[in-house]
Amino acid sequence: MYQPAITGTGVFTPEHVITNDELVASYNAYADLWNAEHAAAIATGEVAAKPHSSTDFILKASGIEQRHVLDKDGVLDPTRMFPRLRARGDDEPGIMAEIALDACRTALAQAGREGADIDLVICAASNLERAYPAVAIEIQQCLGAGGFAFDMNVACSSATFGIQAAADMIRSGSVRRAIVVNPEITSGHLEWRDRDCHFIFGDVATATVLEREGDAQGEHFRVISTRCATEFSNNIRNNNGFLRRTRDQMADRRDMQFMQEGRKVFKEVVPMVSAHILSHLEDAGVAPSDLKRLWLHQANKGMNDYVGRKVLGRDPEPGEQPNILQDYANTSSAGSIIAFAKHSADLTAGDKGVICSFGAGYSVGSVLVERA
Repeated sequence: MYQPAITGTGVFTPEHVITNDELVASYNAYADLWNAEHAAAIATGEVAAKPHSSTDFILKASGIEQRHVLDKDGVLDPTRMFPRLRARGDDEPGIMAEIALDACRTALAQAGREGADIDLVICAASNLERAYPAVAIEIQQCLGAGGFAFDMNVACSSATFGIQAAADMIRSGSVRRAIVVNPEITSGHLEWRDRDCHFIFGDVATATVLEREGDAQGEHFRVISTRCATEFSNNIRNNNGFLRRTRDQMADRRDMQFMQEGRKVFKEVVPMVSAHILSHLEDAGVAPSDLKRLWLHQANKGMNDYVGRKVLGRDPEPGEQPNILQDYANTSSAGSIIAFAKHSADLTAGDKGVICSFGAGYSVGSVLVERA
């Protein structure tokens, strides 16, 4: 048996930023156009007028201040309200592989490795660009990696589930070195014309290198243990579609985009996540007071504040439970990895923390780590 360790992380951040003010101006212009088009039906009460959004509403509901996207113009066009992405030929790298490679290169450099050193690639994301061939195999080829690769989808928990799978294979000896990649083009599955959710998501890609601790070439985090759980719910759902509409290749159907019963999700998921982390810690023999950091899924500030209080038994101190969603919004599976990548370098040997992601499924994954 081998001890798995996280030796490198990488984050690809798109250059385009949409602020809340920009987003609200675009959405309100769309709402005005829609209301004008349906004025007669609104007047007779057949349909309700679309209300305006506001920056205050977004900030209060989520804590989000901006988001990064691959295409800004399409999202902010009141007559379109979703990205415009170029269709790729079959002989070209896909867009998910393209952004994944950027994150992979950063993670590999941090680990002191090259693509050829990797013998397992897992592409773990909430949406995948195609059914097959696996995006992970494409990334494997682009990296020049060996071994094997596969895709994994457990929605917002995909990153931690992928880390568990990689860590287990390293522990057993079936692989020596792995990279778990999370290319999240969430702007493609978001319904930007829905006031209740138009502000939630942003695009990003993250990557995490795991290997046998004995092979680590520098500072790293020992993976003490992992735990995953799922419980079926329809309260977060997507009935397909994803990137096809961004290339103007499909009918525009609401059920093919992100749908959520937000209040139900908050009420049901937060207690599930808190209990999951506490049970994981208890079984690992680690007290909540032993934790120096919680790197949580970045969906909603209120959710994270609640989980932090339940796990620690008090309000988290500044820095104990870092949030990045104010800058990135919800980036699905990548959120907890962004938080880990940006807020872990200050920990010292022996410091422990938990990487935790949760979302549709319902699903929750936690990774207990210790600075070596």
